[in-house]
Amino acid sequence: MKLLFLGLIHLYWNIIPKSIRGKCIFRESCSKHVHRITRDEGFKDGLNALFFRYKNCRTKTMIFKNPMTNEIQLILPSEKILNEEEVSEKLIETFK
Repeated sequence: MKLLFLGLIHLYWNIIPKSIRGKCIFRESCSKHVHRITRDEGFKDGLNALFFRYKNCRTKTMIFKNPMTNEIQLILPSEKILNEEEVSEKLIETFK
């Protein structure tokens, strides 16, 4: 299953042009993140990473500048807080 899942991700990378793929809010794109987790930790963890990213990507996220640290942070629908080094550089640029 692991090899099939990794193969599907490679197929996605090779078939879908970057210009029409969704822009990720995370620093490491969702497909790269899921690929890395699957490769390093196995199919089940990769699938969990995919579901987490899918549930938390783009819907009801809130980006703000933390007045205490002066750092840009992102709150996901799961209420997890991402620090600036985890947030997409493009998203940070649009916020500034």
